[in-house]
Amino acid sequence: MPAFQRRTALAAAAAAVALSVSVSACSGTGGAGPAGDSRDGKVTLRWSTWGSAEDMAVFKAFTDEFTKRHPNITLKLEPVASYEDYHPKLLTQLTSRTAPDVFYAGDDYIGKLVADGVLAPLDEQLAGPLSKTRPSDFFEGLYGGAKKDGVTFGVPNDTNPEVLWFDKKALAAAGITEDPAALNESGRWTMATYLEMNARLKAAGKYGSIFWNWYGANYSLVNGFGGKVWENGRFVAPSDPKARQAFRTLADGFQDKTFASADLLPEGNSAATQFVKHKAGFYAGGRWVIEGIDKGGDRQNYDVVPFPSESGQPIQGAVAASYLTINKDTRHMKEAFTFLSEFVSKEGQQLRLKGGSAVPSVKGAESLVTEGNYPAHAQTFLDVRDKGFANYPDEVAVPGLTKAINDHLLKIWEGKVGFDEGMTQLQSLVDGMKGPKG
Repeated sequence: MPAFQRRTALAAAAAAVALSVSVSACSGTGGAGPAGDSRDGKVTLRWSTWGSAEDMAVFKAFTDEFTKRHPNITLKLEPVASYEDYHPKLLTQLTSRTAPDVFYAGDDYIGKLVADGVLAPLDEQLAGPLSKTRPSDFFEGLYGGAKKDGVTFGVPNDTNPEVLWFDKKALAAAGITEDPAALNESGRWTMATYLEMNARLKAAGKYGSIFWNWYGANYSLVNGFGGKVWENGRFVAPSDPKARQAFRTLADGFQDKTFASADLLPEGNSAATQFVKHKAGFYAGGRWVIEGIDKGGDRQNYDVVPFPSESGQPIQGAVAASYLTINKDTRHMKEAFTFLSEFVSKEGQQLRLKGGSAVPSVKGAESLVTEGNYPAHAQTFLDVRDKGFANYPDEVAVPGLTKAINDHLLKIWEGKVGFDEGMTQLQSLVDGMKGPKG
């Protein structure tokens, strides 16, 4: 599931899952933090991520295989249950020089870590003879804030492209006979058609679409209208005519109940519940939506389609991503890179993601998404990934900026602030946090 969804679904039980496995490679003299190496030349490599006990369990197959290949490295996983707690803890560790050797970074924090200079550059090693992954194995748009001035500081470990799931039963109940996926295949999946379907769903007593309030949905819709969010290092969405049109469409839709904000739905009647009960025609999300469908819906009622465009031609859609990075102060750089390279490799992702709800970030592992032929147009996830974008580097370079933008947009969606005033305030907010020239 995408980064923002992983954050909200985490369970406290994760803290109890400390997978600690012995594995080997080269010897070292101590970790990035408290040393834990033995005198026989074995290296303890500390790494960290966030997630529940179930999330941590997916690493077991990879760890077992890594152990066989590298019997002199001990991998010590240090999980943090809550995404909200993970990065503050990591930043504290980096300041005190007790951070793990290798660690995950969320797409909304990677820019700060790069700017702070705490991550090791990876390009030379990725292109080197010991690498199991090459720079060309990844799609350029997925790097987001993990690259700066052409230097790579993090590698996307997996992804979740933002698409529109649609409910065939809900569409039929609204008298809609055209199939969105078929329209997309014929180049006729336009914004006008999509919005007309939403209006018909509303007239039938249903939500047209359910959106989570995050950059994936908001900026994908902006792109669908042909708008711009950032240009030449400046946030331009409030003044760009097409972006403004997209935002107004969202604001009007939320306020007249054509759209529903998943963030505001009650827990007992959540977005997933509404969707499987055929109360909405479209639900914007990633491959993780399958989990909700399997819990309460009939799989055959649902399929996926990209966000539409004005012309019917494909747009660049948003892709949720997180990154594997190396602490620049690690005393085990060779071992740390061995772990990173194998973790994000095709084989590593096939081990980690099999049976899960993420989409591999690396070329060559596409069968993880297409096997089983579900949904019928599962290739859509890969198409969006291949040409998509992680959140804009200019935005993620400012800690807290993405959250501030989302929080302000939610006030506009709710009608707590008028649209025109809200756009003016949004520009001032971003300029104030980033600087008018930044």
